[in-house]
Amino acid sequence: MNIEILVAEIGSTTTVVNAFSDIDTNPSFVGQGQASTTVLEGDVNIGIENAIGDLKKNLNIDELNYKHLIASSSAAGGLKMTVHGLVYDMTVKAAKEAALGAGANLKFLTGGKLRKSDIKKIQGIRPNIILLAGGVDYGERETALYNAELIADLDFNVPVIYAGNIENREEIKEIFADSNKELYIVDNVYPSIDELNVEPTRKVIQDVFEKHIIHAPGMESVRDMVDGSIMPTPGAVMQATKLLYNKIGDLMTIDVGGATTDVHSVTEDSDEISRILLSPEPTAKRTVEGDLGCYVSFQNVVDIIGKENLSKKMKVDISEIEDLIENIKPIPEEDIEIRFVEELAESCTVNAVLRHVGRLKDFYGPSGKKTYAEGKDLTQIKYIIGTGGALTRLPNRVKILENIALSGTGVELLPNKETRILIDTDYIMASLGVLSLDFPEIAIKLLEKSLKL
Repeated sequence: MNIEILVAEIGSTTTVVNAFSDIDTNPSFVGQGQASTTVLEGDVNIGIENAIGDLKKNLNIDELNYKHLIASSSAAGGLKMTVHGLVYDMTVKAAKEAALGAGANLKFLTGGKLRKSDIKKIQGIRPNIILLAGGVDYGERETALYNAELIADLDFNVPVIYAGNIENREEIKEIFADSNKELYIVDNVYPSIDELNVEPTRKVIQDVFEKHIIHAPGMESVRDMVDGSIMPTPGAVMQATKLLYNKIGDLMTIDVGGATTDVHSVTEDSDEISRILLSPEPTAKRTVEGDLGCYVSFQNVVDIIGKENLSKKMKVDISEIEDLIENIKPIPEEDIEIRFVEELAESCTVNAVLRHVGRLKDFYGPSGKKTYAEGKDLTQIKYIIGTGGALTRLPNRVKILENIALSGTGVELLPNKETRILIDTDYIMASLGVLSLDFPEIAIKLLEKSLKL
């Protein structure tokens, strides 16, 4: 069988391969295979080959030929980054939005001048990329230059992206000229007060990730098989979400996994909210909740819900809940196990969105009460998309997503009840994010098929 493009999603535990054919005529999703990721064995190619073997088994074929293999990866710790800016609510926030939107696993953020303890923490993390920001254009200069000197002296080789005050560029180049670190200079993420400019930095982050991922443990030989793009898996989901935004308008994608829950929203503020917004938010925003997941971090979710509440909601004894907790599986099989994971997935979904969304806040002064908005405005969302294992496979996945609109207390800037729910039925959204780098129109067609638009 001849396939034009394979997309490998190299996860921390599982590698999935998706096959696509008839790219130039009638693009179609052919099938999927999966296997355990083999990064710990020192070569992720073994896992990719095993996933291709599973794909052949699922398609009931003996031979599979493909023209191109592209990939997304969250293996080897994903895209580990640290971010260092000037003021937490300004340049640090802007740099954080750029990093998360690019698919980063954000390990450490600092505001102001780095301390010795900060440098020790960076050395312990050994990030894949360091993002240095600070100062609006033609504003404060000293902090970014001070931090650059310390980062340049780090005793390990790491790419550095500078996205701060443009007046510092020549000095930044001089500081890193004699270091062993590759320097990338990009437009300021916070060029002026109340202005975010995160997209140029996001693009560079993904470019740097693709260039340097092959140096991560277990990934050294990945280029022997992958001949096209490689990007962080969360960044690929954001890429697909932004692509859809250009086609269908304001939307939000939710990815509930075993360890984390990611929320990607691409939407503009309403006119009403923009007039009272305290600080700017990016059009495309991603948040990741590392304590909300249906397997690796499920105990945190159980603690949030409470065993007694789970017992009441599922109409079973506490002893049965405790048995489910003790014997949880990565993929539920029995009916009671599926119901249990649905409760976990609903809690992950609702709590992740409540952490992502902005709120109305009342302030009292000499002239009385004034209402302001803070955070991301989701009131213009027209579509909510479910992707990831839980929200593409659980029987009550649509109901779980419908509960988002019902989850607030009245002050949250949530989507309304009329928002349309879409499911990534083929579970290929991340793959299509990578595919869209070279074939955006084809990726849209395949997305529309998977979402049944």
